[in-house]
Amino acid sequence: MSSKRTVTKLRVILIVEDDTELRRMWRIALSVEGFEVEEAGDGIEALQRLEQRSPDLIVLDLGLPRLSGLSVQQEIAAHAVTRQIPIVIVTGSTMELGHLDVPCVLRKPVTPEELVAAVESCLHFRASSAR
Repeated sequence: MSSKRTVTKLRVILIVEDDTELRRMWRIALSVEGFEVEEAGDGIEALQRLEQRSPDLIVLDLGLPRLSGLSVQQEIAAHAVTRQIPIVIVTGSTMELGHLDVPCVLRKPVTPEELVAAVESCLHFRASSAR
């Protein structure tokens, strides 16, 4: 007897955060909500992951080693293949970020629940604006 299963595509989230414990906590929270999660610990690794696979959304810390989150965001925005990927900026900085073309900015500390809500909101916003 064969059973038919509906296979839904998991939405892929790339978390770019240098704090290992924070990244782990966010990965678990997003995984529990049904997301497939990939991780990068710095800006260079994030861009390398983007060359391999385009996620549905990027959670991007601005204070990264080797290449800043702002540089990563600018690199993503500069390429047609990646510029449509929504980015949730997460930062402990108090600097003004209104000039960035990103749908969501969260100020640390960010709870797992706040992150999940922002990711879902940004994905929903992207889906409704693409119609």
